[in-house]
Amino acid sequence: MPLPNSTENAINLAAVLSALKTLAYQNYQVPAVHDEELYKSINKYSGIKYCSLPIEVATRLVHTPRFVLSFVETRSAIKPEKKLKRTMAFTHTVIVTGGTVGLGYYAALNIAKAYPQYLVVLSSRTDRESAAQKINSTLGQDNVTFLALDLSSIAKVKKYAKEYSSKKFPPIIALLLNAGLQFPNEVTFTADGFESTFQVNHLGHAILLHHLSPHFAPGVRVTLTASGTHDPAQKSGMPDAIYTSAADLARPDPKTVTKDGRQRYSTSKLLNVMFGYALVRRIPSEQMTVNSFDPGLMPGTGLAREYSSFMRFIWNHVLPHLVPVLKLLVMDGNIHLPAESGANLAWVALSKETAGKNGVYYSGKKEIPSSIDSHIVEKQDDLWDWTVKEVTGGEEEYLSPK
Repeated sequence: MPLPNSTENAINLAAVLSALKTLAYQNYQVPAVHDEELYKSINKYSGIKYCSLPIEVATRLVHTPRFVLSFVETRSAIKPEKKLKRTMAFTHTVIVTGGTVGLGYYAALNIAKAYPQYLVVLSSRTDRESAAQKINSTLGQDNVTFLALDLSSIAKVKKYAKEYSSKKFPPIIALLLNAGLQFPNEVTFTADGFESTFQVNHLGHAILLHHLSPHFAPGVRVTLTASGTHDPAQKSGMPDAIYTSAADLARPDPKTVTKDGRQRYSTSKLLNVMFGYALVRRIPSEQMTVNSFDPGLMPGTGLAREYSSFMRFIWNHVLPHLVPVLKLLVMDGNIHLPAESGANLAWVALSKETAGKNGVYYSGKKEIPSSIDSHIVEKQDDLWDWTVKEVTGGEEEYLSPK
């Protein structure tokens, strides 16, 4: 059954397909077409893989020039004002911060594929490339959605948590605290007055964890994306991470702080590991498990977005093609494309093999020791005390918001 050739029919078809595409992305149930030729045509022109017109409507569409949206608007099966129930309800939610690009995207893709019963929430500032929609289309599923999260603003993190609560999603079974930024040059501060790397990579996630805690499933699994740069012994080529105090790192003196923002990044990754250990020491494992993950060096990710245009070009378009060579030359082979590291992150976060693991530092899929400094309890406690006071204002218990 060929598609209509007339201009009027083509316009009508485009309108119907546009409406159907919108309905498909909003998870409305649309009966499947049984005419193979028309199905292929609809799929080709609309991008709808598993959603199309009933055969009786397809016939009318092809043979009736003025048929536009009346069917879509009136037939109860696909009314836009009434969303139908899914054939299978989601059992749990998985949140991936920084889940729209790079490492987070591929972790989310792997999780959505392996656990179709879970709702995967991509949480980043924007979703310019429609990552949630892309994953759903790739997998032929509808278990990925996007919710905007800006970790550089305390108010916006709280707004995210409030909006999340309003969605009535199922209990959170896993959080991948993966988002991170690197500001390579002089120190910058957020509107809240904190050093930008510190707030985005550490404090924002601590606030998020606190305000989402009422929605945690028992035994929720938290995975912190760290980095080998936190450990001077790994000789990553980055400046050594240096922990002074949380107060100093949060609000450094612009006159005395180093101009090399790469050190602030390394230190922020040390904070991730330390805060993970602090959580493990305080939260029973039957309530929550916390592990850290080093993805290795990953050319092509969004980490270099604050670098110069030349360095971004090298990072995004040259180094990814050299990964096989770099594996032989750099960091004991701990260099990967985002797809490989994303699969590893998904494995650490939710696999049966890592279930029950608590306080483990993973490099890829290997359990390895983290840095000496990360295990210093006094430093962990200093970070914990400052963070909890900042998050709660001293008026409530951390992970028990009022």
